[in-house]
Amino acid sequence: MTMNPDKKNIVLTIAAHPDDEVLGCGATMAKHSAQGDLVYVLLIADGETSRVTISTPNRNIQANEAAKILGINKVFSLNLADQRLDTIALLDIVHKIESVIEEIKPDIIYTHFANDLNLDHQIVNRAVLTACRPLPGSLINSIFTFETQSSTEWSGIDETAFKANHIVDVSGFMKKKIEALHAYGSEMRDFPHSRSYEALDCLAKLRGAQAGLQAAECFQIERQMWR
Repeated sequence: MTMNPDKKNIVLTIAAHPDDEVLGCGATMAKHSAQGDLVYVLLIADGETSRVTISTPNRNIQANEAAKILGINKVFSLNLADQRLDTIALLDIVHKIESVIEEIKPDIIYTHFANDLNLDHQIVNRAVLTACRPLPGSLINSIFTFETQSSTEWSGIDETAFKANHIVDVSGFMKKKIEALHAYGSEMRDFPHSRSYEALDCLAKLRGAQAGLQAAECFQIERQMWR
């Protein structure tokens, strides 16, 4: 999925919590890495502090384990308070995102769908779009939002529902995605929960079948520019 066949892409996935990046576009990131693109992940919240008791493995450790499996170059972690992003000024989050964008200068961004049920996801989407506003000199050509199982499909069905209008053939990369999700084993659930290994494999097959492919990850286009 090279947006510019004459050069390697710099890809940045910006996710609210550790595991969202793999749930949303793990196979796509693996595909980018396999074709030689530079792939980075920025995690906004720690994914832990909202819990009454913290008995799961450190999520940053899990994130780095998943990154090795997918071929991600570096994981940036802000470690903001989980499920409390609404208590932080949006501009403060935007500035933190802008600093990472300035450092790596991505041309492709993946992030959360605007109308996910999870409020942290919504805030990250707004912060990303603000940080990536198309000012003169911006290098960002494409912004895609992903579906996150147990959030996107629970948001309600109306005119703002997720619309899959950008399809990535991940037929050869779902094994990597499932392997990376095993690094987040404490966050996975038993089938028929939608955040289970079986359900995610089924979703990839369904999305693939809708496009005549063996497996696919689908996105909604926020911006796509051909310079």
